[in-house]
Amino acid sequence: MSRLGELGHKLYTGEVSIDFIKRRKTWYLVSVAIIVISVGGLWLRGVDFSIEFRGGADFQAPVSTNNANERIAEVREAVAETGLAEEPIVTAVGNNRLDIQTPPLDATEGVPKIRQAIADELGVAEEDVNYSLIGPSWGGQITAKALQALGVFLVLVMGVIWLYFREWRMSVAAIVALIHDLVITVGIYALIGFEVTPATVIGVLTILGYSLYDTVVVFDKVRENTRGLASSSRVTYSDAANLAVNQTLVRSINTSIIALLPVAGILFIGTFVLGAGTLKDLSLALFIGLAAGTYSSIFTATPLLCDLKEREPAMKALRRRVEQRQQSDAAKAGLTGGKKPSGDAADEAADEAPGGAEPRPAVKVGQAPGSGSRTQPQRKTRSTRSSRRPKGRR
Repeated sequence: MSRLGELGHKLYTGEVSIDFIKRRKTWYLVSVAIIVISVGGLWLRGVDFSIEFRGGADFQAPVSTNNANERIAEVREAVAETGLAEEPIVTAVGNNRLDIQTPPLDATEGVPKIRQAIADELGVAEEDVNYSLIGPSWGGQITAKALQALGVFLVLVMGVIWLYFREWRMSVAAIVALIHDLVITVGIYALIGFEVTPATVIGVLTILGYSLYDTVVVFDKVRENTRGLASSSRVTYSDAANLAVNQTLVRSINTSIIALLPVAGILFIGTFVLGAGTLKDLSLALFIGLAAGTYSSIFTATPLLCDLKEREPAMKALRRRVEQRQQSDAAKAGLTGGKKPSGDAADEAADEAPGGAEPRPAVKVGQAPGSGSRTQPQRKTRSTRSSRRPKGRR
């Protein structure tokens, strides 16, 4: 069994436990810091909308010498000399093609002038320079539809999660984690300076589903571990939820790595090989969103759920019983010099572990297994068979 698989087995059985819930204030501070940086990036730099949102003219021209990156500055200067009010945006698409974006142009006068300037600079025919005119109203319609779709999506998701778990607190925690992922994704997008294109919108809407999927998997384990918990007195809701996070930790890491690796490959190819394009815009949004979704399902959604559940009277009463039991066990252990009274064995067996699993002593990370008060098994003494052997027989 590999080390990761062995660690996953120990985390699942409770033999090793990482206390995510106890350190939730630390995770909250980390999330707040990332959100502040993201919102600060949005406020300082803003979002760089693509031509599909702001409107303009888009020209595509071939580069026969396969050195598109080296011709960017020359083409930009040639187009600017035609008298444009704003400097054109010129990017390379691979090695043999350039994309030139300008402010809105008149189709009868402005477009022929720009096409001729590009064709002369690159040494190609004017008919080889393709173009498209995009009105700003089209981008506005896309934005409005995307916001409407996001609102409907959030309402439906809250309802579905509430119906599935029969717990509104899980819906709230999942939606907060989702908004957390959205803000981080958009903020980092603004900080990096990539353009927000229709492909970016598709990528952002896609990560909504992944973020919720990872959170629902963890919550499903939380529900399993906390079933019938209110009638026991062995662990609190936070303890059972922390066990659920540990049990799904390796799975979350494995699925995230498997999902991120191909997206990272597409991002590398889209950024450094193909240049500007749909692949780059889509993959960057997916990469940030997948990483943020994995983080939020472990460090944001579940701790927030525990904070909401621990406010319930039943969970408060459970915590008091657990604390009283722990104090009673500690007092008895002190009176008996560390030996557990025989009567406690029946009480302990009567308590059910989270999810009905057999309780096992948890070892904190960094503590050597078996370094506690475990006693070594005693070797049985061999009976003296010769003393019971009938006389006269060998």
